[in-house]
Amino acid sequence: MTVSPSLRRAARPFSPSAVTDLLPPGTRLLALGEPTHGVEAFLDLRNELFRHLVTEHGYRSIAVESDCLAALDVDAYVDACADAGVGGAGGEPELAGVVREGFSHGFGEFAGNRELVRWIREFNLRLGEGEERLRFYGADGPLEMAGAAAPGPSLVRLRDFLAAHLPAELVLPERELRELCGADERWTEPAAAFEPERSVGRSPEAGQLRLIADELVTLLAAYEPQFAAEADPEEHWRAQLAARTATGLLRYHAAMADTGPDRFNSLMRHRALMMADNLEAITRREARRGPTLVFAHNRHLQREAAHIPLGTHELRWWTTGSLLATRLGESYAFIATTFGHRVPDDHPAPDTFEGHLATLPDPRTVLDPRLLAATPAGRAKPRVPADHTYFGLDPEALGSLDGVLFVQEIARQAGPFGGG
Repeated sequence: MTVSPSLRRAARPFSPSAVTDLLPPGTRLLALGEPTHGVEAFLDLRNELFRHLVTEHGYRSIAVESDCLAALDVDAYVDACADAGVGGAGGEPELAGVVREGFSHGFGEFAGNRELVRWIREFNLRLGEGEERLRFYGADGPLEMAGAAAPGPSLVRLRDFLAAHLPAELVLPERELRELCGADERWTEPAAAFEPERSVGRSPEAGQLRLIADELVTLLAAYEPQFAAEADPEEHWRAQLAARTATGLLRYHAAMADTGPDRFNSLMRHRALMMADNLEAITRREARRGPTLVFAHNRHLQREAAHIPLGTHELRWWTTGSLLATRLGESYAFIATTFGHRVPDDHPAPDTFEGHLATLPDPRTVLDPRLLAATPAGRAKPRVPADHTYFGLDPEALGSLDGVLFVQEIARQAGPFGGG
């Protein structure tokens, strides 16, 4: 199949400037999606684009699909100038350890993530006095496939911040809070992911904790002018993060304990809400400093609702991207990524969206979705994945995209993301 003239007009060889040329002028949160996890080619694209955004467009932060709490250690490491005791000499073993522990979902094992953290740290080391450093964030909640973290540590962190600034009678004693939380192992029981009766998320103690969390979050909001004036800004930010995390985890654990037919949809909704709340807070915090890049799966960042088959059921929920597009309006932009051939033998059918894109001559291509919608590719069938490890792009969704990145060939992933 040859490249159609209309497809040629919609396409440009990949360069970071070709991507930024497609963005709305008021973009504050640029979402870059990937169709699957664990592919170094997509991490390389992200890193190249981020470097350009930082040096040419004033971006000063990046958020990735990873544990928002674990990411605090990565951010401390890249802030190499802040404290001689944090980050040390920044050698390769230390870098590998920080990335391995600071990325959830096993993402710390990938070279592209180590390279991202290395580059941010080196950039920050070169800054002069008064220049704005780069920040690193995790957008996700502290969640894994086998369950969720215990809410206790975040509740205690929030309680301790409040206790340091408010009269004692307003904040419950730490011992009382810890007794209600109990051991973290009660909350992190792996079997609860698929056996709701093993979850403690709807126990009497969990119900009490949700009320206490609501009271603590209310205090944090009600006294915000005081905290903004007298508290250390980083400590105030971490207290707000602890508040979002604790309430999000308590909701998530309650959903895990649900025995109804909507259980898995509910879990997806709660995760989307946690990610959206984190990213909205990051965007507000970074507004003075510059826009933010967020990197996550296409399904999380897309503007439309998600539909994923799960056995005999189909999961349906409003995604993180749909929530952010509603909240942030035109300041939210989304670039989706897809691919053609996956080594060794996964090729898209010629009559599919990716099959048409595979006729393009360049190894990496940037496509304008408005022009792309008018091409034969824009009227093609969606790709049916060869297995469960990735999703193709639906041409009908082109109207909700600000750009498409196409990679001609990727290596098959190893481990849980590629089944190898």
